[in-house]
Amino acid sequence: MKLLVTGGAGFIGSAFIRKAIQLGHQILNIDSLTYASCLLNLTSVEKHQNYSFKKMDITDGKSINELVDLFCPDAIIHLAAETHVDRSIDSPIKFIETNILGTYSLLESAYSYWAKKGKPSKFRFLHVSTDEVFGSLGKDGFFTEESKYSPRSPYSASKASSDHLVRAWGETYNLPILVTNCSNNYGPYQFPEKLIPLAIMNAISNKNIPIYGEGKNIRDWLHVEDHVKALILVLEHGLVGSTYNIGGNNELENIELIKKLCDILDQLKPKESSYFNQIKFVSDRPGHDMRYAIDSSKISHELGWYPDISIDQGLKETVLWYLNNNEWLDNLKSKDGIGKRLGSFS
Repeated sequence: MKLLVTGGAGFIGSAFIRKAIQLGHQILNIDSLTYASCLLNLTSVEKHQNYSFKKMDITDGKSINELVDLFCPDAIIHLAAETHVDRSIDSPIKFIETNILGTYSLLESAYSYWAKKGKPSKFRFLHVSTDEVFGSLGKDGFFTEESKYSPRSPYSASKASSDHLVRAWGETYNLPILVTNCSNNYGPYQFPEKLIPLAIMNAISNKNIPIYGEGKNIRDWLHVEDHVKALILVLEHGLVGSTYNIGGNNELENIELIKKLCDILDQLKPKESSYFNQIKFVSDRPGHDMRYAIDSSKISHELGWYPDISIDQGLKETVLWYLNNNEWLDNLKSKDGIGKRLGSFS
């Protein structure tokens, strides 16, 4: 297929492109190259005959229209988004512009193109979202495709808005849409502001490893390679108009996760004292959801997807990747927000 991917220089987007190229798809990647984007993520495919890149902001409707008409995609995979909760607390406007207005712009372009082409039945608009739109769980239960939306941060509110827009274009204009909501991703090439890569980077740089509150917040961890396999299955076989939740079945308290990382680092890059000694508990961020956990039974039953990578295997491979890719890390260290505390009111 000819796939137009938005945000393809980001963490999940680049993983999707690497997998899609491997499967023989033709890719046009559009990315505005914000701080969290990195074209080094795509070094392995940048010269491939089926890959091309265009620097572009999804809020630029006119340019998006022209590009979509020129490329003639069989599907649009919408991954472009501002994603860091802490940054959304400090400065929400970029999240409103990119995640809401950018999604609107892309939907308008997709519908215009689809209508001009005679509304081909095989066209798809796949919108990739997050479990954070559902809010916070208690000690029990799981998010399902029927869970009510209850976003609690500017980030999750902006993603909830974009989800609703996509579904509205499906219902009102019959645009053949698909929506996925995933749990916390991790793996190689993740920008070091999220918990796992930041903890690894700080640990090997002999800095404090910050943990919010008491570290009791629980997340369901999904390896990015498992995630992109699920996205491709949804794209190829998902029922038009449907939503699919994608989770890793790996619930861990943040403190448990960090202790696992420290144990792995103690084995792979030992030093005089354990990395555990670098853990520092810091004041919690505003609106910090206590627990996320996803019920992935729908995508498992309908499409046969199950996560393959265990949390212990995935964490060890992730740590090894960061230890062996200093050039990639060095390229990012000068970028805004790396290693800094965000998400606090000044």
